[in-house]
Amino acid sequence: MKKTKKRYRIWIVLRNILFSILAAFVIWITFSNIMTVYEQTKYQPIGEVVEVDGENIHIYTKGEGADTIVLLSGLGTAAPALDFDPLINEISKNNKVVVVEPFGYGWSDITKKERTVENIVEEIRVALKKSNIQGPYILMPHSVSGIYSMYFANTYPEEVKGIIGIDPTLPHALEYFSEDAPKMPKFLKYLAPTGIARLALYINSQVFLPIADDGTYSEKNLKMTKALSAWKGYNKNVVAEANEIKENIDKTVDIKLPSTIPVLFFTTKEEKGLEDGKNNVSFYQTQLTNHPASKVVVLQGHHYLHWTRSKEMNKEINEFTSSFSVEQ
Repeated sequence: MKKTKKRYRIWIVLRNILFSILAAFVIWITFSNIMTVYEQTKYQPIGEVVEVDGENIHIYTKGEGADTIVLLSGLGTAAPALDFDPLINEISKNNKVVVVEPFGYGWSDITKKERTVENIVEEIRVALKKSNIQGPYILMPHSVSGIYSMYFANTYPEEVKGIIGIDPTLPHALEYFSEDAPKMPKFLKYLAPTGIARLALYINSQVFLPIADDGTYSEKNLKMTKALSAWKGYNKNVVAEANEIKENIDKTVDIKLPSTIPVLFFTTKEEKGLEDGKNNVSFYQTQLTNHPASKVVVLQGHHYLHWTRSKEMNKEINEFTSSFSVEQ
């Protein structure tokens, strides 16, 4: 009888602990959603919002010039228009700079459409046209957007004047380095809705912020970046995009950049350490077009080179665009 009572008391304690954890979780989710609503009211889009396929896409523009440079973000960059800020400030001195935030990023909505290369490119094109931003464009993809730029340039060559890649992912990279396409666990799409992304921000916000010198990004920029990371961190569109990379590469691996398009690739000095001597530089050299302006520029820094090397990049960009703008 005593053992039965003891077991019952233990069960009561465990039940209460479980209920307390569950209650705390529900309270946190509610708090996080309230904070999201508050922040979305406080931090309005810094650019223009246009409708594409019944949802909103956010586009930010700055500067004027003969060339229109379209910045395309890497996978999982929560707020591209904010993340590219140092680079925008530099290249907008001589060019019109446009940041298109795809569905699932920044102030853009989340879509139900699949994250195929065809859908993503069409959404970007429609958003640009609805914003009355006319081509031909110089596409400037970071990381995974290199795949989309490759498809864009081949499908609509008359709309692309040049390509400037920031350590871009290109379809032939997997074969060149004998690597597999990355995959992202599907459960990550619940991080933002459940408030776990916000909790992670409270614990260590530096993981979500650019690695740059003090003053590179304003305090307001960093506050908005943290807020948007809590709203959009690894949402279902980002997870779906990550898990579509292999299929998107398969669709584009047999195409090449048009030989008449000038290309500039920025990459890092980091070596992959392969015995055959292959590295980022040797790979990008295989991807250069026949245009005389095409080249690879190596910079010291992070995969997100625009966090710390925007001034050097702007200098190279000005020289690059000047070399072929004179011809046209």
